[in-house]
Amino acid sequence: MLELLEEVVFPVLDEPLLCEAEDAAALSLPGERVALTTDSFVVKPIFFPGGDIGKLAVCGTVNDLAMRGARPLYVTMGLILEEGLPFEVLQRVLASAACWSGEAGVKVVAGDTKVVEKGAADAIYINTAGLGVIPAGREVSIQGAMPGDLLLVNGFLGDHETSVLSGREGFDFRVDVESDCAPLYGLVEAMQEAGAVHALRDPTRGGLAASLKELAAASGVAVELVEDDLPVREKVRAFCEMLGLDPLLLANEGKLVAAVAREDAQAVLAAMRAHSLGGDAAVIGSIMDGRKGEVSLLTPLGSHRLLRMPSGEHFPRIC
Repeated sequence: MLELLEEVVFPVLDEPLLCEAEDAAALSLPGERVALTTDSFVVKPIFFPGGDIGKLAVCGTVNDLAMRGARPLYVTMGLILEEGLPFEVLQRVLASAACWSGEAGVKVVAGDTKVVEKGAADAIYINTAGLGVIPAGREVSIQGAMPGDLLLVNGFLGDHETSVLSGREGFDFRVDVESDCAPLYGLVEAMQEAGAVHALRDPTRGGLAASLKELAAASGVAVELVEDDLPVREKVRAFCEMLGLDPLLLANEGKLVAAVAREDAQAVLAAMRAHSLGGDAAVIGSIMDGRKGEVSLLTPLGSHRLLRMPSGEHFPRIC
């Protein structure tokens, strides 16, 4: 294990605090309020169009911090490795994690590695924790959506799950769509500078529908979406039609949905579209007084369809 750390893990991640190999990293935190999150990643396959489990672990962790308006600073990474995993696979995953840590502006400062017997894991699982600071005076919360707010999303929905599923063994067809996996903090900062952002959510497992149901329930409001305004690629729509899936339930890893003060919505939207991760941003609905937790979809025919929380996953292990 020591040789594995010294010869493979430390050289690839190349972070001095990690290489000290202490039982805990000693960190300096600017500001008074901190945000802390933890997550686990078990995606299959571990390499997919547009990403891999290393990129996913970093981006997923820093995005959870960004959804509270926090600036991500530090990440920890626990590796669960299946016996027999090729070193070149591990190095490729770690190199990706190192690359995207740099892109996201965070440091991998602590971690753990365990090897389990063959069959007890599927290649590699990654558990993370993320730590960030919340700027003074900033309050972004899932409980913060207000009646009158407009809902904005930063681009096409469903790309990640489509990418992972189409790259999975056993599927007889492939869809030319890459995962949207990306670190979102820079986009969040641009939005915050442009106007009042009351609530943020990243629509990962369960997709946009689950995220908005959670937001509506936590804020005690109702949500109305406009079906014609929802950005979904035609390739993703076709993929969903073939498998009987709903694009609004597909996982995303580089998307956010924001409840924004109506008077600031156009300024925030412009800031999103000026950012590399928000070129296809759109207004997709609004926050209303109404039945707590209700999310409805206004169809092109003028009727309303209630969205419900998904009762299970379409397919396992897409995050």
